[in-house]
Amino acid sequence: MPDREDGSPSAEADVPRPEPLRTFFRVDDVHYDDGRVRYRGESYIPERTLLRKVVPAFRDRGYDVELEVTEAGHVLVATPFDHGRDGVPWTNVVLFVTTVLTTLFVGAYGWYYVPLGEIRANPLTMLQAWPFTAAVLGVLMVHELGHYAAGKYHGIDVSLPYVIPFIFPFGTLGAVIRMRGRMPSRKVLFDVGVAGPIAGLVATVVVTVIGLSLDPIRVPAEVASQSGTMIRFNNPPLLTLIADLLGQQTGYEDPGLAAHPVIIGGWVGMFFTLLNLLPVGQLDGGHMIRAMVGPRQETIASLVPGVLFGLAAYLYYWRGLGLDQSVGLWAFWGVFAMVIAFNGPANPAEEDRLGPARMAVGVLTFAVGALCFLVVPIEVVTT
Repeated sequence: MPDREDGSPSAEADVPRPEPLRTFFRVDDVHYDDGRVRYRGESYIPERTLLRKVVPAFRDRGYDVELEVTEAGHVLVATPFDHGRDGVPWTNVVLFVTTVLTTLFVGAYGWYYVPLGEIRANPLTMLQAWPFTAAVLGVLMVHELGHYAAGKYHGIDVSLPYVIPFIFPFGTLGAVIRMRGRMPSRKVLFDVGVAGPIAGLVATVVVTVIGLSLDPIRVPAEVASQSGTMIRFNNPPLLTLIADLLGQQTGYEDPGLAAHPVIIGGWVGMFFTLLNLLPVGQLDGGHMIRAMVGPRQETIASLVPGVLFGLAAYLYYWRGLGLDQSVGLWAFWGVFAMVIAFNGPANPAEEDRLGPARMAVGVLTFAVGALCFLVVPIEVVTT
């Protein structure tokens, strides 16, 4: 399509006018707005039905389309898939580099026991924690790139992953991608939603196997002999299952030995997979359940915060655990689940049902994800 200098189509004939638009929408005039095409007029059919009719046709022509309702009538806004995506994605790059640095620091100081003074004197000593960084970022990036690949396969406008830097215990809070525009169908919504957990679980298993095959690391004597409190990461069933199959151990009675930090990458992959599979809102589990059961997903999502709050109450009142021993964790995710459940799930344009194959993949993914759950994933113990 030839463009003007401002990026808008050069002639009215170049403006996409697919047959569903002519059939279901009266176009009074067309405006160009920063590369977008805005059709002002009136819909002949209900708004939600209109989007189901016109979205597939616009997507075939390389546009996402949204509907705005104004006092003057309806406005269909068509945005090219590549709109605003030229150039180097500096935000993604800066976040990734920053997260590499935070995970190297956390890995070196917290998991490889490099003294803080040594890191200050020579920051390059952090590089010995590169296996930890590769393991943690590997499982997170593979998960998000699974979404990215599925989105690109289906022609969805998706961003590259945004990795979130943090401090202890992992050096990161995870990674996310942005999906622009509306999902064309439940099938596409399912494929994009399930691709991340499947890819992430494969990467998690690989990282866990590698970590279990590596020799334990030596804990400095001054650290091993210290008494006080420490954070313990308990093994989810999937981690224990992999270790048993390999005949490897994940802990040592000798306080001078510790499991290789690469195993933590597997732990992180399992924990983040579990949280992402919660069937609420815009989480992966929310996308999958919305695609599998349709609008009834909102009923399921409304139960999730109560389950998480109930789990926190059980640990606090019946197990006698404190806020720092997974009680606060589940309470926080109860609040988070309540917020994203309130914001609602993705609503695809087409409500076609999933076939048996996709339903089976969804059930199996949730089943494997359940192996990543444990009641007390993190607890504070006294040594």
